[in-house]
Amino acid sequence: MRIRVEYSRAGAEGLSRFVLGERTIEVDGLLDRWYGERVDYFRVRGMDGHFYVLKHVRCDDLWELTSFTRSESSGTSIGTAAPRVLH
Repeated sequence: MRIRVEYSRAGAEGLSRFVLGERTIEVDGLLDRWYGERVDYFRVRGMDGHFYVLKHVRCDDLWELTSFTRSESSGTSIGTAAPRVLH
């Protein structure tokens, strides 16, 4: 699912929020990242307490939501497959 990402400072580590449809998710923390030859993945925690994996296609500067996991307090997970690094 395509998303729009906003930065608080230069570089993907400065992710501050992303827009998913009509919903804006504030990023509470960058938890992990994976770098590939053409794409990078970022696991973030939203201010809503949920976890998201965002994919950045560098050559096109496109962002996608590849995984969403509800916070542990809800006990439900959606799309929790680990991201694959594409070459």
